[in-house]
Amino acid sequence: MKLLRYGLGNETYTGILTGDEIMRLGVEHIAELMGADPAFVETGIIDKLADARVLAPLQPGKILAIGRNYAEHARELGNEAPAEPLVFAVMPSAVIGDGAVIEWEAHMTAQVDWEGELAVIIGATARKVSPDVALDTVFGYTIANDVSARDLQARDKQWTRAKGLDTFCPLGPVIVTADEIPDPQKLRIVTTVDGVEKQHGSTADMIFDVRTLIAHLSRAFTLHPGDIILTGTPAGVGKGQSPPQFLTDGSVVSVEIEGIGKLTNSCRVL
Repeated sequence: MKLLRYGLGNETYTGILTGDEIMRLGVEHIAELMGADPAFVETGIIDKLADARVLAPLQPGKILAIGRNYAEHARELGNEAPAEPLVFAVMPSAVIGDGAVIEWEAHMTAQVDWEGELAVIIGATARKVSPDVALDTVFGYTIANDVSARDLQARDKQWTRAKGLDTFCPLGPVIVTADEIPDPQKLRIVTTVDGVEKQHGSTADMIFDVRTLIAHLSRAFTLHPGDIILTGTPAGVGKGQSPPQFLTDGSVVSVEIEGIGKLTNSCRVL
């Protein structure tokens, strides 16, 4: 099932996307569906996708992200592959949806980079879970672009500003429920910038798979329904190009993950 959060006029809705039609549900937020049967909240109203304004699929509680989780990506930036998951947090205020604009101020950063990633949406409270049952806590999956200001990342010596600026966490366009992706380690990830392919990887190449990440994170933090895990990016980021390439005013970046869809955002320098 593909779940979509969308706007029509001044109203916001949640629905089930099928082709070019949306079955409207009687809840405003996808988080309200966690642990519930969507059939109980169907309204019988069908909206056209062409008429809808696609929004970020949810406003997460926590966004926990993993750095250097693909060995080739670690190497392209001159880093060793980590011995355990490298964890950082992204600000929930950074979230935007498909079609929204990634913005930054020119005086703040001149090295804005792309990172296409699989995002995991937690659907059940998880504390100290084992890898064997970790996937049972997953509600679904979506696409993320972990936009990164590389100059801030280098200057600050940590990643909070570099990866947490407003608009720097596009998500969407849909959440695909976990029953449709029984194995999250078999998905192709492709990122393009202005129509040119930059990243082409597979979640099979993660150093730490989704099960391991959930188990690891749940030992440190209680994971709640609506929390999101960004699972890392494959090789092919802008800083790893020769010479380095970065997003500029007017750039259009798309991240596509098989079985989920395509997340596309344009860029604006203020």
